[in-house]
Amino acid sequence: MCRMVGTLVLIRHGESEWNAKNLFTGWVDVDLTAKGEAEARRGGELLKEHGLLPEVVHTSVQRRAIRTAELTLDAADRHWIPVKRSWRLNERHYGALQGKNKKDRKSEI
Repeated sequence: MCRMVGTLVLIRHGESEWNAKNLFTGWVDVDLTAKGEAEARRGGELLKEHGLLPEVVHTSVQRRAIRTAELTLDAADRHWIPVKRSWRLNERHYGALQGKNKKDRKSEI
């Protein structure tokens, strides 16, 4: 019997514009900050340094996650591998809390 062995690598998106402002993001499609882009590149460098060479990437359809995947793969010299996008990987939806400051809303949660 042949058993396939693989490695699952999970990478969270880099800092987004709303992360930097401490806002609930949810399904709002915000971009990465310059810091978030640098974090994504560093993730790719670490993958390469540790010999973790993905064969496929799965990401949400949100731009912060897609951009993180692009920058990470480019830094790891793996920009050519398939990237599969699905809304099912989107961040959770925060409803009325989306766009609100986390600290200000703490008492409501």
